[in-house]
Amino acid sequence: MKSCKDVEIICTKVQYKEASFLEKIKIKLHLLFCRTCKSFSKKNTELTSLCSKANIKTLCIEEKEKMKTELKSRI
Repeated sequence: MKSCKDVEIICTKVQYKEASFLEKIKIKLHLLFCRTCKSFSKKNTELTSLCSKANIKTLCIEEKEKMKTELKSRI
């Protein structure tokens, strides 16, 4: 049985589709017995879903560099 800390890491890997088949089996087994990790997994899944639905837009690298340069010049 994995420790809860290990399951937390694997749970995050599952959310980002980076977990191996064996890790997925181990986490499912652990979640059958651990309510705390089951709750964490559920909340993590909801958070990932909300973030993907949020349609968040970020600055491109050039815009970030321009902003850094401007901020440095004002200091």
